[in-house]
Amino acid sequence: MESRAITEGTLLWEPSEALKSGANVTKYMAWLKEKKGLEFPDYNALWQWSVTEKEDFWESLWEFFEIMASRTYDKVLEGKMPTARWFQGSELNYVEHVFRRMTSDHPALLFQSEITPLMEISWDELHGNVSSVAASLRDLGVKKGDRVASFMPNIPETLVAFLATASIGAIWSSCSPDFGTRSIIDRFMQIEPKILFAVDGYSYGGKTFERQSAVARLQDVLPSLEKTVMVPYLDKNARIADFKGLENVLLWKDLLGKTKDLVYEQVPFDHPIWVVYSSGTTGLPKGLVHGHGGILLEFLKFQGIQMDVHPGDRFFWFSTTGWVMWNIVQSSLLMGAIPVLFDGSPGYPSMDMLWDLAEKAKVTVFGTSAAFITACMGEGMKPGEMHDLSSLKVIGSTGSPLSPEGFAWVYEQVKSDVWLASVSGGTDIVSGFLACSPILPVHASELQCRGLGIKAAAFDEEGNELLDQVGELVVTEPMPSMPLFLWNDQDNRRYLESYFDLYPGIWRHGDWIKFTTRGSAVILGRSDSTLNRQGVRMGSSEIYSVVEDLPEIVDSLIVGFEGADGQYHMPLFVVLKEDATLDDALKSKINKSIRSALSPRHVPDSIHAIAEIPHTLNGKKLEVPVKKILAGFPIEKAVNVDSMANPDSIEYFVEMGRDFAKKRR
Repeated sequence: MESRAITEGTLLWEPSEALKSGANVTKYMAWLKEKKGLEFPDYNALWQWSVTEKEDFWESLWEFFEIMASRTYDKVLEGKMPTARWFQGSELNYVEHVFRRMTSDHPALLFQSEITPLMEISWDELHGNVSSVAASLRDLGVKKGDRVASFMPNIPETLVAFLATASIGAIWSSCSPDFGTRSIIDRFMQIEPKILFAVDGYSYGGKTFERQSAVARLQDVLPSLEKTVMVPYLDKNARIADFKGLENVLLWKDLLGKTKDLVYEQVPFDHPIWVVYSSGTTGLPKGLVHGHGGILLEFLKFQGIQMDVHPGDRFFWFSTTGWVMWNIVQSSLLMGAIPVLFDGSPGYPSMDMLWDLAEKAKVTVFGTSAAFITACMGEGMKPGEMHDLSSLKVIGSTGSPLSPEGFAWVYEQVKSDVWLASVSGGTDIVSGFLACSPILPVHASELQCRGLGIKAAAFDEEGNELLDQVGELVVTEPMPSMPLFLWNDQDNRRYLESYFDLYPGIWRHGDWIKFTTRGSAVILGRSDSTLNRQGVRMGSSEIYSVVEDLPEIVDSLIVGFEGADGQYHMPLFVVLKEDATLDDALKSKINKSIRSALSPRHVPDSIHAIAEIPHTLNGKKLEVPVKKILAGFPIEKAVNVDSMANPDSIEYFVEMGRDFAKKRR
């Protein structure tokens, strides 16, 4: 593609007739015509039917994807949001649908890390290891409904442990080992796991990080733990005797070698498959619970119909095990695709690392974050010239909005005929509200479509639907992969407050969005105070609990927003005690505290000492108004100063917003 001025809405790509005719969505529409007598001229007509006749739509997916159930359902849908229940009466198992794709035609998965060269794992090996670990878990007394926690990186053992856990009806929960100890404790203490899978450490950016001490701390604070399974990752030859200070330890190899058959525990459609975490702005991180059946249907739809994944495709998406994209990567197995797992830094030893992996692994679907694409663009990289990307069909982008320049860079410097699939969703539904389709064009900055079965819209503050105007992203009809409930949430109180507080009976996701007349959408960033760094969300309250625990800090405020430069900005503002000074030493202390207790991804970009934090009359920090002002909203549209306890405090941010605006010009 020749270099040209690219602005929001510029047409960049159209699917070929060959792509459209061979697409899974085209096959699905042909199936609907043959089996149901339904005919749709285009994607938008299909989407409209999918949200208007939602029961018929989801039932059609059950039939089209040939769901394997030991007991069928009594009714497709009962009730409305937030208590809607799907396919009640049915019994099945997610993992059974993975292994029905077993084949000797290609490997089950590929893996590479900073310390392990690219390797293949066959379906026979995957099946054998999952069978062994599942049998071992049963021998350890793990039963349906028990929780199994993982403190492991994106390695094959993690995938095996998940599939084994789900196959017996136990409940999986994962945190990445780069999370700080406090952050992990806040998550795992809620679910009271019986078994913990953990590594001795991990490698990132050419450096190794010991995590055995963190495992010891987890054992101390989780009295429910009965066994800890250690996976020697840094030291492949480690023995149990090397894990000093740990109790009730087994080695990964102790779980392997059993010859028992893999038994798929049949569970109700809404039996929990995992607890994942999406932080709120107050209190502990939210433990979101999803069911076997809802996740199965959504993943088959997302991978098969939206992403157009076919058997033998090689599906890569850069992710840690603490991000929802890990769950989505493994789900490519459901379509007979080959997950390509990678553990390490995307920028080590250079920003070329992942493009090199795409070439060596012959990746067909290359998923990454908007931040990575922006960073490659900033480095002046030309992956299309430096690598053989002839296998590459799709580039996926998520985590934050991708700028028009980012879209243009993909087509100019990576591959001119690639399908750029920008999607947006969240851990909350383990999928995308805004999705992609192989039969639709790609326009700069736009997400191609709403996902089938997802009645997404933009609302103003009064609940009126908007078109070609920015509003709150809402979903007005239920979908099977919405959370069943939040863990330890009495009377669904926190669930209702998190998603249904602004518009009763309607899901408010917390994104600013604009829908076009074409059915596409533009995401403009978070409308709430959740911090979304590289796709990993964290509540601001978690930052405050660490920062304000320091003796020098009286009060603090942190916001995250996407700038016009395509970068995600996350400044931290602190009010200091009278005798404290915000020098380099204190900044380093703050950053180190956040990095070690929570996450290196959520270390602020800058730290500013200010006189006072803006608060409402009832004492709440004005995070969202500050975020709006820094993102470019005029003050009258960002905050009602009459509702503030200290209205003069907002002027500091107005001035900072003006400085950002000057840089945008």
